[in-house]
Amino acid sequence: MRILIIEDEVKSADYLQKGLTESGYQVEVAYNGVDGFHLSRNSDFDLLILDVMLPGMDGWSFIRKFRETHQTPVLFLTARDAIEDRVKGLELGADDYLVKPFSYAELLARVRTLLRRTPLREPDVFRLADLEMDLLRRRVTRQGQRIELTNKEFALLQLLLQHQGQVLSRTRIASQVWDMNFDSDTNVVDVAIRRLRAKIDDGYDTKLIQTVRGMGYRIEEDAA
Repeated sequence: MRILIIEDEVKSADYLQKGLTESGYQVEVAYNGVDGFHLSRNSDFDLLILDVMLPGMDGWSFIRKFRETHQTPVLFLTARDAIEDRVKGLELGADDYLVKPFSYAELLARVRTLLRRTPLREPDVFRLADLEMDLLRRRVTRQGQRIELTNKEFALLQLLLQHQGQVLSRTRIASQVWDMNFDSDTNVVDVAIRRLRAKIDDGYDTKLIQTVRGMGYRIEEDAA
């Protein structure tokens, strides 16, 4: 989960960044509203922690403009504790409001609550080495060359790329791609992998689809 902190008090921002990083989050910091807005519009974050009183662009202006295009959860951090300010923040689109000073434990609890509401996003594009899979356009290329796949081959490649580096058993592949369980002696998965490999790997120096003997298949650039 990626979090953007927009806070002009350097000590406070660094304290939050250190704490949230130690709690397992990827954290970036902006020290003014303009830089924060640029980051928020050009990178994908799962949560914004936003101060109200910011140089360049205050929190009110920030969230008003941000909400025109993004629904990312926003947690306001501010020393302004008037009811009117809290209502204004929430009406402009904030998801929560924490008044300074606050305990880190409370902030972490609120962060976790907001992130639980955020649906996990699947990437629109998978990339591995010189292979690219665009889910929205249903387009697969390698070294820029278009590769035509059947619907099942597309689903099989997507499953492998969703779990890059992981060994997927034949049973799991059969269940998720064909939505049914095959008998252990059925070779439909092996045949499908062989056909996919012919399109994805044949003619290329770097082989991506790997067979793990007795276990299943995985996709990765450099298998051990």
